[in-house]
Amino acid sequence: MSKDKNPRRVADNEAMAKLRMLRTSPQKLNLVAAMIRGKKVDKALTDLTFSKKRIAADVKKCLQSAIANAENNHNLDVDELIVAEAYVGKNLTMKRGRPRARGRFGKIIKPFSEITIKVRQVEEQA
Repeated sequence: MSKDKNPRRVADNEAMAKLRMLRTSPQKLNLVAAMIRGKKVDKALTDLTFSKKRIAADVKKCLQSAIANAENNHNLDVDELIVAEAYVGKNLTMKRGRPRARGRFGKIIKPFSEITIKVRQVEEQA
């Protein structure tokens, strides 16, 4: 009397990793995600390692998690993986403030975001 197994959210030749509550704006995170979209994973890891963006280290951690999921959970070949999708979403926003002149209040918005990375195994053409 157990429940049926959940169907896979991705195709058989794909693996996914998601990182939530990243303390940066989605616009800034999307710049880093666009940098790795469509690339082979080893090239994408190299680009993230030497990027000057602060959030690139967190994106690299998410990509490494997706690669590990592909290798360990789905038995995919790491050398044939590409970054199929890397998309960014909004998360919560902390509202803070600062007192300003004449009794006013300056609003400070501290956004959070999330990133989802899908890697896909593609056979190399010889």
